Amino acid sequence: MKPFSIADRLRSLRHAARGVVLMARTQHNARIHLVATLLAVALGWWLRISPADWRWLVLAIALVWAAEAMNTAFEYLCNVVSPQFSPMVRNAKDIGAGAVLICSAGAAVLGAMVFLPYLRG
Repeated sequence: MKPFSIADRLRSLRHAARGVVLMARTQHNARIHLVATLLAVALGWWLRISPADWRWLVLAIALVWAAEAMNTAFEYLCNVVSPQFSPMVRNAKDIGAGAVLICSAGAAVLGAMVFLPYLRG
């Protein structure tokens, strides 16, 4: 096993950041998630939501981004393994996209639960 190295950890962090940037540049849905993230953060700041509510928002945002990142990585891998059309690969990609949809829907419900009480006054 290779010994711990701060330089290696920084290199890993740089690779991870490159992946996030690549996802944001190449995936339309990631850009939609970015807009939704910015709107949720701006609304939370504007409404001065509680620290407990911030925790829920951060969790929801992180879950959606993690699901989108995993789905994007999975799609890239599928495209390499099976560049030609395959119904099984299509099904796998659809299920991955479905996971993002589930997380996004949950985040939308959670966002409504957090923001509605503040908006009702």
